[in-house]
Amino acid sequence: MKTFEFIIKDELGIHARPAGLLVKECKKFESTIRVKKGEKEASASQLLMLMGLGVKKDDCVLVTVEGPDEEQAAEAMEQFFKENL
Repeated sequence: MKTFEFIIKDELGIHARPAGLLVKECKKFESTIRVKKGEKEASASQLLMLMGLGVKKDDCVLVTVEGPDEEQAAEAMEQFFKENL
């Protein structure tokens, strides 16, 4: 399992546009990708659950990647978060 923490820089947090892009990016991998904020956790491939976390600017999220292609998926997720969130 791979994990990384990320502090959200987007002024609106994880809102519809980047959440949709994140879901699309997750579907490229076999691994299970989850996003956790505080006590709440959601699959990164489920748009409504992801948006339901209520992630705002300056919130810290923990991303976990587990599965057969976790190395590549974790790298791609880190890059995605840096570029889009």
